[in-house]
Amino acid sequence: MDRPYKFITEQKMNQPVISVQNLTRRFGDFIAVDHINFDVKQGEIVGYLGPNGSGKTTTIRMLLGLLLPSDGKATVLGYDIATQSEEIRVRAGYMSQKFAIYDDLTTLENLTFYAGVYGIHDKERITQTLNLVGLHQHYHTLTKSLSTGWRQRLSLAIALVHEPKLLFLDEPTSGVDPTARRAFWDLIYQLAENGVTILVTTHYMDEAEYCERVAVMRDGKLLAMDTPTNLKQNIITGDVWEVYAHPLEQGLDILNQMDGVERVGLAGDHLRVISKNTNKEAMQKLLSNQNITVERIERGEATLEDVFLSLAR
Repeated sequence: MDRPYKFITEQKMNQPVISVQNLTRRFGDFIAVDHINFDVKQGEIVGYLGPNGSGKTTTIRMLLGLLLPSDGKATVLGYDIATQSEEIRVRAGYMSQKFAIYDDLTTLENLTFYAGVYGIHDKERITQTLNLVGLHQHYHTLTKSLSTGWRQRLSLAIALVHEPKLLFLDEPTSGVDPTARRAFWDLIYQLAENGVTILVTTHYMDEAEYCERVAVMRDGKLLAMDTPTNLKQNIITGDVWEVYAHPLEQGLDILNQMDGVERVGLAGDHLRVISKNTNKEAMQKLLSNQNITVERIERGEATLEDVFLSLAR
C-alpha cells in the first residue's frame, strides 16, 4: 500500500517522543494534574483514559505549551514544553474536543484555510489529506451538511495537513455512532503504521482496548499505565462472574455482603461480580436461600472498565 503522506523523523529512535516528569498544573487551590510521570515511544498509540474532569485535556494543553506547568517538566519531540512550545506546535497535530470548523465553507475550503495557517499552499497535499481521512467524495460539501462522524474526519484532516510527527486526539469520537468510531480507529491505526505517534484521550473504555498502552487518570492522578492485557492481569487478581438472577437489585445487595466479593455491579440484564475465594456454588446457595431466582452463573473476563473501577475505589 502506498503511504498517503511522508513521515520524516528527526527523532532518535531511543529517545521518547514524550517524556513527562512530575508534571503538575494547579488552578488556585485546585490540582488539575498532580505530579504525573510517563514516556511515549515513537509510533505508539497511547490511550489516556478517564472520566470528564480527570485532567486529560489539561495534560495535553501543557504538552502543547498552551498551559505552563505549575511544577515538573516535560519534553515533546525533544523540545521543552515551557521554553520551546512553538517548536512543538509546528511539529505536532492537535484535534480538540470542539474544533472550530466553518459551517458555511466546504470541506476543501476549510482545510485550505487551516493549511494556510501552517503556511501550506500545496493543493496536492491538501487533497491527499482529505483522501487520507476518506473525504474524497465530499470536497465540495458544505460542512454544515456533514454528519458528526464526517465532521470529526475533517477535524482530523486539519490536524494532519502539516504532516505532524505526533498527534494529540482529545476525545475524537465523542458523540459519534459505533460504526463511525470503528472507522475512525482504523484511520488511527493507519497513521501509526506510517510512523506517527498518537496520544488519544477517551472516556470510552472499549476504545482504550485498541491502544498499545493505556494510562488511567482519576482526579488529576495517573493511577496506572501499561498494556491493556497487563492492566487486566495485574489489577484484576480475582475471578470475574456473570450472574443471571432476579430480582437484580436484591441480588446485588446480597452479593455485596458476601465474604470474598470485591465488587458487584449491574451489567445490563445481569450482575457482574469480581471476587476472591468465592465459587459459583456458594453464590448460587446464598442467593437461593434469600429467595433470589438464579438462572445461571458463568465465568467472565476482566475489562478495562473493571480495571478503572478497581483503581478508582
